Amino acid sequence: MKEKKEKPFGLWDSSITALSISQGIRLNDVQWDTDGETLVWLEGRSDIGMLVANRKFEAGTDLNGEISCKGGVGYGGGEFSVRNHLVVFAGKDGRLYRRELDPQTPRALTPAYGWVAAPQISPDEKYVVYIFSDGENDALGVVDSEGVNWPQKIVQGADFYMQPVWHPDGRMLAWIEWDHPNMPWDGTRLKMASLEFNQLPVVNQIQTIVGDEDTIIFQPEFSPDGCWLSYLTSDGEWDAFVLVNLSSMEKQVVYRPGGLHLMEPAWVQGLRTYGWSADSRSIYLLQNQSGFGSLWKLDISSKEAKKIDTGEYTWLNQISVSTSGQVALIATSASIPPRIIVGDGMSWRVAARSSAENIPASFLSTPQAISWPAQEGTTIHGLYYPPANPNFFREGKPPAVVYIHGGPTSQVRAGYSATTAFFTSRGYGWLDVNYRGSTGYGHSYKNLLRGRWGDVDVEDAVGGARALIEAGFVNEKQLVILGGSAGGYTVLNSLIRYPGVFKAGICNYGVSNLFMLDMDTHKFEAHYNASLIGKLPEAAEKYHAWSPVFHADKIRDALAVFQGAEDNVVLPNQSEVIVEKLRRQGVPFIYQLYEGEGHGFRKNTTLLDYYQRVERFLIENVLFAP
Repeated sequence: MKEKKEKPFGLWDSSITALSISQGIRLNDVQWDTDGETLVWLEGRSDIGMLVANRKFEAGTDLNGEISCKGGVGYGGGEFSVRNHLVVFAGKDGRLYRRELDPQTPRALTPAYGWVAAPQISPDEKYVVYIFSDGENDALGVVDSEGVNWPQKIVQGADFYMQPVWHPDGRMLAWIEWDHPNMPWDGTRLKMASLEFNQLPVVNQIQTIVGDEDTIIFQPEFSPDGCWLSYLTSDGEWDAFVLVNLSSMEKQVVYRPGGLHLMEPAWVQGLRTYGWSADSRSIYLLQNQSGFGSLWKLDISSKEAKKIDTGEYTWLNQISVSTSGQVALIATSASIPPRIIVGDGMSWRVAARSSAENIPASFLSTPQAISWPAQEGTTIHGLYYPPANPNFFREGKPPAVVYIHGGPTSQVRAGYSATTAFFTSRGYGWLDVNYRGSTGYGHSYKNLLRGRWGDVDVEDAVGGARALIEAGFVNEKQLVILGGSAGGYTVLNSLIRYPGVFKAGICNYGVSNLFMLDMDTHKFEAHYNASLIGKLPEAAEKYHAWSPVFHADKIRDALAVFQGAEDNVVLPNQSEVIVEKLRRQGVPFIYQLYEGEGHGFRKNTTLLDYYQRVERFLIENVLFAP
């Protein structure tokens, strides 16, 4: 057994390098073809979205070549669908494309105008319904699958649309819609309509099945036998699975587990947390209990749910069920980078990997759930990862990174994070803070951020840091706070209001000016601030008090700022004004603007540079700083 060497925390040698992280791929979605044998998934390779098809145990085939596959509505998602060896996908250029799984070049179905997402191929393969947006107006669009006729809008009037699905007989559609100022995790409506056909389908007899401004409806699906319309909905504090009998239109709650969530916040199109079995007698569904995922099979008639063993995987998403009964998932754990796995409920095989998986588990830290009380008594949730490296040790307490997720309506789950492993394998502790407003701990917990963004998130971030200190986990003089987007906003406000708690901050494309965010951000979040802070002009005082840009002169701790030049959510000027104030005040800082990057970094070259700069910044301003 190799003897451990003593070396200062933060300086441990690790094979989880900036280069290795930059070369990983992102597994974004996976779907079965209707043949029950062919699997299609979406990989993020640097800044290219690549579709891959795998038939049985053959090698995977790239499908879209130079055309990057990316859903363009809002934050993206809903990139493709597949039926009977036909794939239709959204191109980054705003077009829908088609190609057969047999060798051929993708062909455009729609003109390069606006943005598209969530294409769904009709059961007879003659038509494709999809989400269309020109940036101001959204609609359900339809085009014939050969691209002969000009695409048409068939449903419009709502501010947003999501998750369109065809009935198996091809004569009905269902979809989710909602209006400003709501977000899709506030309240949505489930609509259904019958279709008439000319050159293209025409919608008539639209009816609202369920939903309102205060009820969340998620993932409508028709059962394969066409008898049921299913959906997930908010049900008090938690979620429920509901069936609509299409003959009588009666609704019945089939599953209401309590203490956990069945839905995810719909930040992107195309999310799926359940799938029907081919015989329409059961569904496979994913459950989220405090950030840990599990797979269950629910019998429709008996309403009994049985857990399916998924081994050591602790987070699961994007479930797809084949006509032959196989289940495909994206699965991960703290020690396993994301994989696509396929199984029948008894055994699992790996269909695709996101990385080389050449890092021994001993270099990967295992999280422990921790909690701490807020000032008003609410219990705040987090996951703590201690340092992990089999080759080194150090007496004393390690430095630590306090991570603040974006959204802010999101959640850090118990899955693999290359960023977390990068730090813990070097001798840092790491805390994921699921502050008030995070998903996964009941709808009331999620709603605690309403009217208080910039207040309670900051309190919970600092509270998490102090909880680590009180538990004796970390060195109180070497704490770092890191976050992106909404998390970056919390980073800035924490450094402003609690100078000295953190030795340094890392802010990735963080919000600094709430007024500018209100004026400049994209349509999806155009009214989000009204919920998170308040309506203008009535809430102008809060906007000023909680906008970091107006108080940046109070920052005393070192700060690294990273920004994408093409970010249309948080524009570069939000970072640049903060940097200018740091420069005037003589605060130690670095600023890096990445060309060709948007809201989040994807290019291999960007990621390589980012991790190298972050490591140097922390060595200089935390590990070796007085």
